[in-house]
Amino acid sequence: MTPITEVEGRRLALSNLEKVIHPATGTTKGEILHYYATAAAHLLPHLKGRPLSFLRYPDGPDGQLFFTKNPPPGTPSWVRTVPVPRTEEKDTRQVVVEDLASLMWAANLVVEFHTPQWRADAPAEADRLVLDLDPGAPATVVECCHVAVWLRERLAADGLEAYAKTSGSKGLHLYVPLEQVSSERVQAYARQLAVEAEADLPALVVHRMTKSLRPGKVFVDHSQNNAAKTTAAPYTLRARREPVVSTPVTWEEVESCGSPAQLVFRIGDLPPRLQRYGDLLAPLLDPEQAGTLP
Repeated sequence: MTPITEVEGRRLALSNLEKVIHPATGTTKGEILHYYATAAAHLLPHLKGRPLSFLRYPDGPDGQLFFTKNPPPGTPSWVRTVPVPRTEEKDTRQVVVEDLASLMWAANLVVEFHTPQWRADAPAEADRLVLDLDPGAPATVVECCHVAVWLRERLAADGLEAYAKTSGSKGLHLYVPLEQVSSERVQAYARQLAVEAEADLPALVVHRMTKSLRPGKVFVDHSQNNAAKTTAAPYTLRARREPVVSTPVTWEEVESCGSPAQLVFRIGDLPPRLQRYGDLLAPLLDPEQAGTLP
């Protein structure tokens, strides 16, 4: 029988808890749910108010993966949904996860959590900037770290402070908290940063997605500032063979990175990191830390 668990007064059917989802480590669905329960206090503030997109991988990373913005079939009536404007569809809604019960319901679907850079109460009005640093082999996250330091200094010249996290895949994400401004303006500014980075570091950076340009370089992806795009949320698991997490990191860790293994964090690594550092991305949640876009 599927066990029924009560979470904050909500009854949840948590299924297939012994099923192996991440084959390289034998990590089960039950262990994934335990991770999200323990990380919830740090994850939920980054999801609050943001319409979610899910990358589902119920049979693990080697099974079928599918991306969905619409509320999944069978979404409980108590899970909050919000209207989201889309050019191709009308009257669309997306899930918002703001409490432990909703988080555990979503985690039971086996998903990556992806958020836009804006909140549901102000569609397409961004309150953060994101730059996705994606290395083209043989470049690795080590090269991403060099680029991240350059971008941090460039942003500081405009009075903006950047914060870093691993993508949970190959690269890094840089975030900047902003006073609310149109996504269109943020994307234009982010693109200009990427162009400047390529001009200053031509052997290391590319600002265009063209595959032939990317081997051995770091693609500074500015496009995720588009109001229609999303980015893997802080603390989300990724659909990889190992249970790797998109993890906030210190600038000391970025500056000292000499091997990709130094910036790989699995679910077992997060509890001691959270105890030591707390939420390194907490400034993203503090309106007092928001900078003004030039």
